[in-house]
Amino acid sequence: MPMARYALPRATSLSTLVACLACAPLMAADLMDNGDLSPLGTSTTTSQLAVQLTDAKAAYIQQLGQGNLAELTQNGQALSAQMLQQGGDQEAFILQHGDNLMAVIEQVGQGNYAEIRQTGSDNQASISQYGAYNDARIEQTGQGLRSAVTQYGVGQQINIVQGR
Repeated sequence: MPMARYALPRATSLSTLVACLACAPLMAADLMDNGDLSPLGTSTTTSQLAVQLTDAKAAYIQQLGQGNLAELTQNGQALSAQMLQQGGDQEAFILQHGDNLMAVIEQVGQGNYAEIRQTGSDNQASISQYGAYNDARIEQTGQGLRSAVTQYGVGQQINIVQGR
């Protein structure tokens, strides 16, 4: 049960971040602390990027560790996305195209992969992974769709595809 100790702080931090994302304008943070981007690099890196975009788009990325990759693309209006990574060699991708879309990815561990692709309107998706080498993918096309995935352990895989 070593993973159970993360459940309460994870839920609290995730709900706090979603509430902040929905209520407060976000500002760009300094990326020079990110060893992945810095030409000198560091053994432990922390980076945060929070940007208030036009047309009510918001994005928040926080990484702690080495070798993490986060990629975000948003097209449309009233879009919000956040990615939180703690650990190493993790990959997170969010692609949103449409209106009133929300996506959240949280990864703690090593070598996890998460991808959310949404088109349409009024969709929400979240992926939370705790452990190592887990793979989660959500693809939603349409209106009013909701998906949430939580994985604990090693080598878990899930793929959700929804459309209407």
